[in-house]
Amino acid sequence: MGSRFILEGTAKGRVLASDEPLSFWGGVDPATSKVIDAHHPLHGETLAGRVLVMPGTRGSCTGSGVLLDMALNGLAPAALVFREPEDVVTLGAMIAAEMFGVALPVLRLERAAFDTVSRLEEVAVIPGAIEAPGMTLPVASAAGSALALTAADLAMLSGAEGEAVSQAMRILVAMAANQGASRLIDVTQGHIDGCIYASPANLTFAAKMADMGALVRVPTTMNAISVDRENWRAQGVPDLFGAPAQRLADAYVAMGCRPSFTCAPYLLESAPAEGEAIGWSESNAVIFANSVLGARTAKHPDFLDLFIAMTGRAPLAGVCLDENRAAQRIIDVAAIPDTDDLFWPLLGWLAGRASPDRIPLLRGVGAASREQLQALCAAFGTTSAAPMLHVEGVTPEAHLIAPDADNVRITRSDFARAWDELNQGGEAIDLVAIGSPHASREECRAFAKALNGGRVQVPTIITAGRQIIADLAGEGTLATLEAASVQVLPDLCWCSISEPVFPPATRTLMTNSGKYAHYGPGLSGRQIRFDSLETCARAALTGHAAKTLPPWLS
Repeated sequence: MGSRFILEGTAKGRVLASDEPLSFWGGVDPATSKVIDAHHPLHGETLAGRVLVMPGTRGSCTGSGVLLDMALNGLAPAALVFREPEDVVTLGAMIAAEMFGVALPVLRLERAAFDTVSRLEEVAVIPGAIEAPGMTLPVASAAGSALALTAADLAMLSGAEGEAVSQAMRILVAMAANQGASRLIDVTQGHIDGCIYASPANLTFAAKMADMGALVRVPTTMNAISVDRENWRAQGVPDLFGAPAQRLADAYVAMGCRPSFTCAPYLLESAPAEGEAIGWSESNAVIFANSVLGARTAKHPDFLDLFIAMTGRAPLAGVCLDENRAAQRIIDVAAIPDTDDLFWPLLGWLAGRASPDRIPLLRGVGAASREQLQALCAAFGTTSAAPMLHVEGVTPEAHLIAPDADNVRITRSDFARAWDELNQGGEAIDLVAIGSPHASREECRAFAKALNGGRVQVPTIITAGRQIIADLAGEGTLATLEAASVQVLPDLCWCSISEPVFPPATRTLMTNSGKYAHYGPGLSGRQIRFDSLETCARAALTGHAAKTLPPWLS
């Protein structure tokens, strides 16, 4: 496809270009429009009013809400220019235009035009072109929808089931056209990520949809939210934050969503089966569903997740199609003996960097447990835009390899450099953070065992889903953890936690999560230490962690 508008509009501004995709959630502060991802080349830059030029986005599905909030508050980029297909912030721009009347042009350029614009200082986006002094680059109009809609689809679109469903279907059809889908398909379940209070725009959107009478029509779970729903006042969370965060969660419950409040829906009894078509959002959950469970879902942006749940329909595009699930890059992983659980999130983070825009196959890693694969998928999602990966001999579709797949290699020295990059904090540990994504029963049991009957000396918090916490209570593990002074919190997650639940005196925290090690510096403003679960337990007991390479990397 040549250069084309995805969303029409006009704009003018200085160019801000990067060759590296960016996650808007965890990477951009919507209140200031500054890039806060400490690992990104644009760190510290301000996006407001700039013509943002980058290959695409990566990371969290919540980026659509961040972009919407920026648009509603006059802090969005003047225009978004991508080289690759992009859904997340594009959807945020669609919502801004369709529901709130705030236009923001989005363009996808072919490579030569993209490279040209990247080198310019200032451009104007006008109908049919991008202009700069002495130069005009033609850009085709937005493509019309070529979807083959069923009679039921057309009825929803026309308003036969009410304005809320019609609104959902209008934007769903527009996004399907952006993705190049030929039709929509039925889904059996949904998972909502937009219930996180990442910005006021999330509540503005949900409240508007709830007021319109929106209801989901397929079983739909909910992601972690931003507060412990029943206890946030007792925990000292100010009303200014806690009240809207709870109203946001309540709005989705009112629309018929299940108050599961977990970013690991694959740990629930409702987890989908291999081949099942679902409509999930939340990057780690999508990657796990596709890669480990063999289910089928695109990495749906926030807000589109609700529209899919309301209609029971999703675009037949991307990895919902057989031909798009094959590995396009083979990553050979060096054999490293005597690794521990730290190996898996480090590998995911490195694999994402090595395959930022395509599905990889990891070779040479051997067997893996569900917990190890959970850590792998979550970390992979922070550095890659791909909605899945394969692990040779482990994941269901690891035999699917594209004929033109290329090869790269991850070495022991790559692991060592990654450990060093994610370990910027010092040796004094003020907080231990477990559960990003939400901890499983096995992870909680392992942490309790690693404490070996000791009592933690620094604040130590595990975030987990309600069902997991209930199971831990029933088997006695929760009592063991609480006797060690470990807090086990429901509903929220490390990626949505705030002060004072996040201990304000913290200077350096330690985590075993590759996802939080990546996003934590920007989200918390603290230094991060990243290591194995056992090392985290020792740090919890002593308040100290030597800054030395793990034995298997020494």
